[in-house]
Amino acid sequence: MPRQARNDLLGAHVSTAGGIECAPARALAIGATAIQVFTKTPNQWREPLVTSAQVAAFRAAVTRARLAVVSHDSYLINLASPDDALRARSARSFVTELTRCRALGIPWVVSHPGNFIDDRAAGLARNAREYAACLAAVPGDVGVLIEGTAGAGTALGSSFPELRALRDAIPEPLRARVAFCLDTAHLHAAGYDVAGDVGGVWCRFDAEVGLGLLKCLHLNDSRAAQGSHLDRHAWIAEGTIGPEAFRRIMTDSRFDAVIKIIETPKADDAVRHDRRMLRRLRAYARGRARGGVTLALGEKAR
Repeated sequence: MPRQARNDLLGAHVSTAGGIECAPARALAIGATAIQVFTKTPNQWREPLVTSAQVAAFRAAVTRARLAVVSHDSYLINLASPDDALRARSARSFVTELTRCRALGIPWVVSHPGNFIDDRAAGLARNAREYAACLAAVPGDVGVLIEGTAGAGTALGSSFPELRALRDAIPEPLRARVAFCLDTAHLHAAGYDVAGDVGGVWCRFDAEVGLGLLKCLHLNDSRAAQGSHLDRHAWIAEGTIGPEAFRRIMTDSRFDAVIKIIETPKADDAVRHDRRMLRRLRAYARGRARGGVTLALGEKAR
């Protein structure tokens, strides 16, 4: 697959099997200019040892490939929990994640807000307090991208006002290291009309939060209904969101500097399906140069 322009900023969540330093090669294999990685096994508390040799190899490979990189934190972390022991363990893990990313040169950690369990306002306050403490414990430029959620159960962060409130509760100057990641499938599940009026969704986000704070987009179609609060990813243009929202995102110049990551199903062949999805999205993007007309779905059967 030919390399794309550096400002393309489009890629996928890729595996770090064999070591974090192996991830950039997987980006090249799918033609990505951006990647998201787990720096540790996401469903285990165990913290890996990343050696200085691995750090050097990863940094060099990222530089050679000219990749934009974000990490995603552990699924076990719950910084909003009312359980003191779980919250403390989560904070230790999050500090370690920020520390690894600082060493690896990864500028952003994508983080799901926690589950409040008891009281929403109290959970939001705990979450903001822990974000602030963790950032203060790891000085430097590495920052947090709070990811909007689908809103299942007691999860925080499924509405724009709540995302704004979470960031606003973090004291300055630490707040300058906090921005946002939005996921099209999560927005759809949370009730936003991504399928029918994605432009209106961005207008609302801009008015309630600010588009300048959007640093990363997860581009995923959904197998779930709008407003269902179910996080069920599907291949681009093959779910309940459909092609038009993705076409509009890929032809909107406001998102040129936003890192765009797919987390679509890998099925039996991760390389093949990631390439296929990135080809589809790039076909949509090329429609901007053709006056907005694209036949990208004709690529579907390839």
